Amino acid sequence: MRGLILAVQFLTRLPTPQLAEFKPEWLAASARWFPAVGALVGALLLGALQVGQPVDPWLAALLALLVWTGVTGGLHLDGLADLADALGASHRSRERFFEVLKDPHLGSFGVLSLILAVVCKLVLLMLLARQSGPVWGLLLAPAWARGFAIAWSATLPAIAPGSGERFAWRRDWAGMGLNLAALLALSAWLAPALLLAPLAGLAWWAFLKRRLGGMTGDCLGAGVELCEIALLAALLILPTYFPVLK
Repeated sequence: MRGLILAVQFLTRLPTPQLAEFKPEWLAASARWFPAVGALVGALLLGALQVGQPVDPWLAALLALLVWTGVTGGLHLDGLADLADALGASHRSRERFFEVLKDPHLGSFGVLSLILAVVCKLVLLMLLARQSGPVWGLLLAPAWARGFAIAWSATLPAIAPGSGERFAWRRDWAGMGLNLAALLALSAWLAPALLLAPLAGLAWWAFLKRRLGGMTGDCLGAGVELCEIALLAALLILPTYFPVLK
């Protein structure tokens, strides 16, 4: 269970048993547990949404959003803001991009990206809360997004030191294959619209490959946030036009 404990510690603020020792390679090996931790986050979101649903969809959405940001500590939102600042200020200058990316101060592009991401999640959660019954897709959307992060780090070169580099050296293809099979099976059972989830991960991979030629830890975090938003939207939109995906 060491890998699971490390994955929970890295991705969330949830309390865990303390390990007596730590080796850097253990953290890379824990990546196979990222989708499971995402499902744990999703279970908490689903619970929060159901608590608020009987009262009002907006209350349900607010509770779920508070749980989402509280449990994750805004880990991936930070990456989204940093990447937005770097992309917005670099004007295609690679040197300027890395300069801004390393700057700890938050700029206007970062602030705007945070506002838009939080608003998007709040509105999408509210619309999902208006549906009758549990929104099982909430259980899987965070799991899919964290699974994508593993795939991005394994298939794109690290272009800057940091958390992305720590995971890039280890490519656990067997673990990724098992996670993919599990997520597809659970999506087919609980939320068929998420069978198309890999398209969101592939779209972000293609953007990073074309625009930057690789990835950083901030790129991974930004991708997790954007893919979570895309998957929430997919849960709402796809079943409307394709009833078979309900």
